[in-house]
This record gives sequence, C-alpha cells and structure tokens, in this order.
Amino acid sequence: MEIEWAAVTAAAVLFTLGATSPGPSLAVVIANTIKGGRSRGIACALGHGLGFGFYAAAVVFGLVILMKESPTLFTILQIGGALFLIRMGVSLFKAKAEEIKHQESKREGFTEGFLIAFLNPKIAVFMLAVLASVLDAEMNEATKWILALLGMTIDATWYIIVAVLLTNGGFFERLKNNQIRFNQITGLVMISLALWVFWQLFSTINW
Repeated sequence: MEIEWAAVTAAAVLFTLGATSPGPSLAVVIANTIKGGRSRGIACALGHGLGFGFYAAAVVFGLVILMKESPTLFTILQIGGALFLIRMGVSLFKAKAEEIKHQESKREGFTEGFLIAFLNPKIAVFMLAVLASVLDAEMNEATKWILALLGMTIDATWYIIVAVLLTNGGFFERLKNNQIRFNQITGLVMISLALWVFWQLFSTINW
C-alpha cells in the first residue's frame, strides 16, 4: 500500500504552523510548567497532543463531518469548551501567592492539556480546514493513519519543546517570580476567549 507522501508533507507543514501559533493551549502548557516544573509541563504537552490527535483522526476518518451535520452536538461542545475556559481563567486570575504551590502532578497536567484541546472546537475547525486540502476520497488507510498520528506527534513535540526551553536558564525563574501576574493575564485571555465563543453563539440565534 503506497503512502501518499506529498499529502503527508503538506499536512506536516500546516500542522507545524498551527501548533506554533500562540493561543490558550500555549498558555496552559506554560502555566503547568511554571506550577510543576518540566515533568508537569511535558505531561501537559502529551495530554494536549492526545486531544489534538483525537481531532486529527476524527477529520481524517470523517467524524467531524457528522459533527457539522449535527449542529446541536457542535454547539454543546462549544459551550463545554467555553465553560472550561472560564473555570480555568477565573481560577488563574483569583489565585493568590499563598495558593500557588509547586505541584509536580503529572496526571493533573496531562488532564488539563487534554481538556484544553478536546474541549476546543476551534481545533476541529482548524483540522478540517488543514486536511481539506490534502485529503481525497481515494486516499488509502495507511496514509490516513499517518496523517492522524502526525498531527498528534507534531503538536505534542512542539509543546514538549516549549516546556523544556522554559525550564532552562534564568527565564524560568523570572516567570516563577511573576507567576501571579502571568496567571492573571492568562486568566483574562481565557475568559475573553470564552466570552467571544458565547457571543458568536448568541449572534447566530434567529430571534
């Protein structure tokens, strides 16, 4: 079974551009790295990669098409993602110095990384846009699986690199010393994104 390497190469470039774009995912990985060090940051990156890989597989094998044909399901996913962003945003914004403790909980970091990807419907839309240009009806199963695994691998690898780089040198110490301010900025960004999602949903209602 011949692999369609042209499609794989094009997808790899697009996945890389998407992964390296700043957003709430990057903020969550940074926040977890600051809170628990390199091990928790890497666990968060792996969790995010798994969530990203879910959408990659969903698009490649057509499940997102079902989501598009079921607006109710997609809306529920959007609301769930927005509420999760608000919960994380409020928690980060309200955290006081005595509440911010070093916690090397890899499980918690992995969970937060997975949820920020899994509950972000924008990733599904991005994935659909990215893969629409490389998928075709005759593509073999091997190439589809490579595309799905490629998305997960590139995403996780990028955020692992972020976690490793953050924990090298004096930059990490500066981040830790300004953790409250960073948390407040991150919290506001997440809350703003959630409100934007609700506004988009509200504006599409036919009154």
